[in-house]
Amino acid sequence: MKKAWLALVFGSALFLAACGGGDDEATDTNTGTEDTVTEETGDTATGGADAAAGEELVQSSCTSCHGGNLQGMGNTPALSDVGSRLSEEEIHDVIVNGRGGMPKGLLQGEDAEAAAAWLAQQQ
Repeated sequence: MKKAWLALVFGSALFLAACGGGDDEATDTNTGTEDTVTEETGDTATGGADAAAGEELVQSSCTSCHGGNLQGMGNTPALSDVGSRLSEEEIHDVIVNGRGGMPKGLLQGEDAEAAAAWLAQQQ
């Protein structure tokens, strides 16, 4: 019984340590400076931090249904050129509210905004 308890405690500690702290600001390890994105600029049009975060979110949340290259699979549409068909606002609406077979709320808040901004650039 003690071994099982110890394994549970140790496993939980490893899991929590792997999750990290989730800082909102990234620190550049080479210079020690912090990269922040202001809400006024958004930095998505220039391909900055929001665009990189958006791409990462799309890769982790969308590729299971839309394909690794966002080419579409079966009855899911391709997202590789979605920016030529939908505006950023329309893409955001689909992410938040769903459409057809797409469930609503897969991404929310800033994550949905970042993913929509990156997808809008895909043309």
